[in-house]
Amino acid sequence: MTRMVLGALANVGLLLALAPLGEGALRKVTACLQSRRGPPLWQPYMDLLKLLGKEDVESGQSPAIQRLAAWFSLAVVLTISCFAPLGFRPPLSDAGDVILLIYLLTLSGVCSLIGGLAAGSTYSLLGIGREMMSMIALEPLFAIALIIGAVHAHSLRLDAVLNGSVYATDGFPWAGVLMLGVMAASFQAFIQRAPFDISEAETEIMEGPLVEYSGPKLALFKYAQMGRLIIHSALFVALFVPWGSGFVFFWAKVAAVILVVTLVAATHARYRIDQAIRFYGALLGAGFAALALASIGF
Repeated sequence: MTRMVLGALANVGLLLALAPLGEGALRKVTACLQSRRGPPLWQPYMDLLKLLGKEDVESGQSPAIQRLAAWFSLAVVLTISCFAPLGFRPPLSDAGDVILLIYLLTLSGVCSLIGGLAAGSTYSLLGIGREMMSMIALEPLFAIALIIGAVHAHSLRLDAVLNGSVYATDGFPWAGVLMLGVMAASFQAFIQRAPFDISEAETEIMEGPLVEYSGPKLALFKYAQMGRLIIHSALFVALFVPWGSGFVFFWAKVAAVILVVTLVAATHARYRIDQAIRFYGALLGAGFAALALASIGF
């Protein structure tokens, strides 16, 4: 029990320490690609400290719900980190399974919806409308990937599934390869980066669900977003790029995923919501095809 608690605390501390660094690397690489100097790597840390030091202005329709949504958003992401492999075995793998992880991943998106709804702004309502449409099509994809891993591993245990189990078949892993393509194509949408940053869309609706937020509450939401970049990258590596072992090698693969995210975001224009939904629909169809293949042993 003590080992589990210490492992969970280590994962939480690691995520809190590295999440702003991942965001800083993304900004820096984007600036280099656009022939700009860009901010320093530690700028996200300074941004969070600045927001946390500001006055907490209550500007929404339901301030209590807004505060709860902000804190809950970060808390859910930190909870997910305890069930994710951040360079070593998930510390709470014995306390949860794939089903719990699916619920927590969905809940992290629901927090943003609740926060936008509590704000009550026209822009925030438009933002959560877009985000809700995206979630309905996107959230099943990660669930399907985890279920395919569970089918191949014949277990719901996280340490069994989050170890490249999508490829664990006797023959060629058709389901795993197809799901790898689906998740790679949808990864930008999971972390809300261009060309799928539709719910925020600063040039259209001024950060969507978070338009009424400032100060400490905005810092908590931003921290949670930075954390989701690390969490989803780590889960993607654990599921689809399991080769090699070691703490340093794992984080090198995560850094490579973040680099690819940056390259795609810097070179693609934002999709319209109707274009994105059609794209998500095609990926969802491919995901169900992969699940069917996994169910018959492929």
